[in-house]
Amino acid sequence: MTTPLRNRMTRLIAAFATLSAIALPGVALADSQLDKVRVKVAAFIADKMAKLGGSRIVYRVDIDAMREAVVTDLRDDVYKILREGRIAFSGLAIRDGGIDVRIADAKGREQLTRKLAAAAEGLPTHALNVTDAGDGQLRLAPTDTASAARLHDLVEDSVAMIEQRLKDAGVKFASVQPEGTDRIRIFLPGVMGPEQITAIFARKVKVGFRLIDLSMSAEQAQSGTPPPGTEVLLGFKDQRPYLVAKDSAIEGGDISYAGPGLTGDSKEPIASFRFNGRGTRRFAHITAENVGKPFAIVLDDKVISAPEIREPITGGSGQISGNLTLEEANSVAMLLRAGSLPGRLGLVEQQVVQPATKP
Repeated sequence: MTTPLRNRMTRLIAAFATLSAIALPGVALADSQLDKVRVKVAAFIADKMAKLGGSRIVYRVDIDAMREAVVTDLRDDVYKILREGRIAFSGLAIRDGGIDVRIADAKGREQLTRKLAAAAEGLPTHALNVTDAGDGQLRLAPTDTASAARLHDLVEDSVAMIEQRLKDAGVKFASVQPEGTDRIRIFLPGVMGPEQITAIFARKVKVGFRLIDLSMSAEQAQSGTPPPGTEVLLGFKDQRPYLVAKDSAIEGGDISYAGPGLTGDSKEPIASFRFNGRGTRRFAHITAENVGKPFAIVLDDKVISAPEIREPITGGSGQISGNLTLEEANSVAMLLRAGSLPGRLGLVEQQVVQPATKP
C-alpha cells in the first residue's frame, strides 16, 4: 500500500471508529469505500453542526516551506550520489526552486541522472526536470506534477496529524477535510470556543533524539543534583526516570516521514520513522560514535523509547517499539510528524457557527 493511501486509510478509519465507538483492526478498504466513509463522516458532522452549532476553523499549509524542504532534500540526495560515486563536481547550490551543479565529465552527469531517475521510479512526488545547459552545467528541479503530488501528501499528513491531536486532546466529534489544494477545514459540533482548539496547534510538538547519561543512575540524579547539561525525564508509559542530555543530538525537523505499523514477526505495534538527508548523515555519525550506549527518543519531554545503539545506523530509518498499542503507535507517529511537517499550518479563519435548527 502506498504511503498516501495508507495515511488516508488510517485517518478515515480513525474518524469512523470515533463516530461509531468501535475498533476496526485489520480493515482493508478499497479507494471507493474510503470515499464513502469520508462522505458519511462529513454528513454526520454536518447534521450535528446544524443541530448544535459549533466552530469552523480553516488552516493553510505553508507551500513555500514545503518547496524549500523538498529542494533541500534534493540537494542532499545529489551530494550523496556524487560523493559515493566519487564524481567530481563544483557549484552545487540551491537556486530558484531547483539545484544547479557543474559536472565536467559526461559519464558523471549520466551516472547522476540515472541514479536520480532510479530513486524516483514509481514515486510521482520525486519526478524531476533535468536540463543540460552545456559546459557540464546541470539544472535539476521538481516537475509541476511532483510538486502537486507533494502538496497533496502534505495536506493528507496534516489532516492525519490534526485528527490525532484532536483525539489526544479529548475532542470526540470533528470533521477534518481538505479544502482546495492547500487548505484544511475543521468542523467541531458543539464547540463554541474555536480559540480553545487553535491553541492546541499553536503549541509546537518538541521532538528530539538525546543521548542518555550513564555517569550516575537516573534515580540518584532525581533525588540529588543531575550532572551539568543533563536532566531527568520520565517514560511515556512506565513513568521510569531517565537521565538524558538537555540538548538534542538530532531535532525532529529532520524526520521526513513517520507512521504506525507492525513488526514482521511478532506483529507488535510500532511507530516507524525516516530521516531526510541531513538527519541520515547526523544519525549515522551519532550512532557510530556511541555504539553500546542507549539514547532516548523524546516527545514533549516524555521518553517514548530508549534503545541501545548496537551498530552504526546508516540507512536513515528506525522504529519505536515497547509494548505500544496500535492506538499509541499511531499517536506517537503523528506526534513525530507534527514536529517535522515541512509545511507549517497557518490559521486562515476561525468562527462560531450558530445552530441552523433547534436541538
